[in-house]
Amino acid sequence: MDLIENLKAALNGEEVEKVPAISATAAAVEEAFPGANVSWPSAHTDAQEMARLGISLHEQAGLECARVPFDLTAEAEAFGCEVDLGDMDNTPTLRTHAPFDDVEDLEVPDDFANQGRLPVIIESIEILKNEHPEVPVVVGMAGPFTLAGHLLGVEDLVKMLKTDAFVVEDVVEVALDAQTELVEAFNDVGVDVICVADPTSSPELLNPDDFMDFAQPALEDSSGEMEAQSIIHICGNSLPIMEGMLDSGFNGASFEEAVNVEEARQIQQDNDLETVLVGNISTSQTLFSKSTDEVKAEVTTALEKGIDVLAPSCGIAPKSPLANLQAFVEARDAFYE
Repeated sequence: MDLIENLKAALNGEEVEKVPAISATAAAVEEAFPGANVSWPSAHTDAQEMARLGISLHEQAGLECARVPFDLTAEAEAFGCEVDLGDMDNTPTLRTHAPFDDVEDLEVPDDFANQGRLPVIIESIEILKNEHPEVPVVVGMAGPFTLAGHLLGVEDLVKMLKTDAFVVEDVVEVALDAQTELVEAFNDVGVDVICVADPTSSPELLNPDDFMDFAQPALEDSSGEMEAQSIIHICGNSLPIMEGMLDSGFNGASFEEAVNVEEARQIQQDNDLETVLVGNISTSQTLFSKSTDEVKAEVTTALEKGIDVLAPSCGIAPKSPLANLQAFVEARDAFYE
């Protein structure tokens, strides 16, 4: 079974030779930049560099995927939001929200998938599929509710849930329409896995009841458009909304170390849901600053608890040691010896 078949089987809940060791979320480590002959911010805007950086942790650490892009601002930029592309120490951040005088004027730009940096991401996928056909390509995108927060401002979005809920519904619908166009473009280039990261839906920002009313329906609509395998990722302690995550139509649900794998499994089994569990090796502590032995111990524990797809718990910090990513894969391999 090759890497693509193994990952797809795992995401379909089928028997696998080994639990795949991937990164569903953003993955770029500065120690890998020289070997990939890339730098930031150019790897955010140049398709060749994006592809080389996307495959770098497969080539240098053994991760069983290529993963692009490396931030969540490209869709907002395509709407006209200003983005600071950052530098070698900082990933892209939004400078402004969507340029409109009235929220009712907000609409999806024409030919959305060809706006801003989105064509760069699409081209990088094509490069990876052509040059590394044996490696699964995972592409990340913002969830509709998170994109709505980028367009309006997260604080304003959350406040409007109490004062102008109908407006929030309209903005999320616009975001969903844009994301649907982007998903179609990803389908067309044959990406293997689409990971929707929806951090603004985290219970740390959004009441779980509001998640069910505003975020989950849009996620269900989005997942329904995906021809590739799919993963939903929500940051923080997502246990209060785990049932909704598992019931949103994605193949996998990715969560952080704040969620116990066994508790997530219990929710999955109690509700007879097929979505598999993805995660949840700590990025903020273990992969970022702990020893390789501690990385291996945490990986072994996750595998013993039955994680279906082994992955970092969130986006990998760029200054994480490359050796820790290598240990991440080595521990998975050792588990099967």
